[in-house]
Amino acid sequence: MSILVYCDTFEGKFRKVSLELLSEASKIAEKTGDEVHAIVLGPSAKALAEETGKYGAKKAFYCEDGVVENYSTEAYAELVEKAFDESEPKLFLIGHNPRGKDLAPRVAQRLELGMVSDVINIEVEGDDFIFTKPIYAGKCITKQKCKTEPAFASVRPNVMAVEEKGGDAPELVELTPEISLDDIRAIVKELVIQKSERPELTEAEIIVSGGRGLGKPEGFQLIEELADVLGAAVGASRAAVDAGWREHHDQVGQTGKVVSPVLYIACGISGAIQHLAGMGSSKFIVAINKDPEAPIFNVANYGIVGDLYKVVPVLIEELKKALNK
Repeated sequence: MSILVYCDTFEGKFRKVSLELLSEASKIAEKTGDEVHAIVLGPSAKALAEETGKYGAKKAFYCEDGVVENYSTEAYAELVEKAFDESEPKLFLIGHNPRGKDLAPRVAQRLELGMVSDVINIEVEGDDFIFTKPIYAGKCITKQKCKTEPAFASVRPNVMAVEEKGGDAPELVELTPEISLDDIRAIVKELVIQKSERPELTEAEIIVSGGRGLGKPEGFQLIEELADVLGAAVGASRAAVDAGWREHHDQVGQTGKVVSPVLYIACGISGAIQHLAGMGSSKFIVAINKDPEAPIFNVANYGIVGDLYKVVPVLIEELKKALNK
């Protein structure tokens, strides 16, 4: 049997979460004695499918048909189901990113499977897979398993390490869609991509976020300067977004984006539970706030009580020295 991984791509490259899942699947396969299989759909799928061998995949299903040139739930779900039929997996993994959140429920419905979403850890106990996930806006952690087979989970980005295995190229299997563009009810007419030199928020290893404590929209210039020194993404609390200081795509939290960077720097963010739900799984949290009673300090690994307009410039200068910038 196999461990099947859906590998999300964008502009001819793997999303980081795809490589994380392949690496995690390889670790699990070493314990279960199964093979890792991958699914790659869209432009450049064949070339990308060949790369999955570096991360332990023994077989890779791919499709470059015009019907998958742009993402659609219907076409992608059909092809994932075809890969299921050929792979016969005991575990299926998909990223808990925007596309995965849309695709996973449709696949689960088509295959009549239960699924565990937003997983942050996977354990193997005998024939069972135990999934760890946060609940109640991140206030509690629970362990769950699927009652249906195969086990099915969507995994939060940035919680698992990427490890190249240096394996041989996998066996390639081309998938042929039965669905046509005329069958798809929602067609992508235009794709507008926001270009930025900074990493994408949901995949960034370092994020610098600003909140209401900045006091004014111009305060984000300081946040951006710190982010540029660190090569980080810029995030914002809901309060800052609601005030019109940043666009909604920068919002971190329960009603924004869920992130799991290695380092999260919160500047002027009080730490409402809705915000903590979006970044609480960060490996290291640094909080800068003038209120010593701010809830953010309850989850921070390092806290600085002080005026961020005095603290952050000093931090920028010291980081420039340390990083030779």
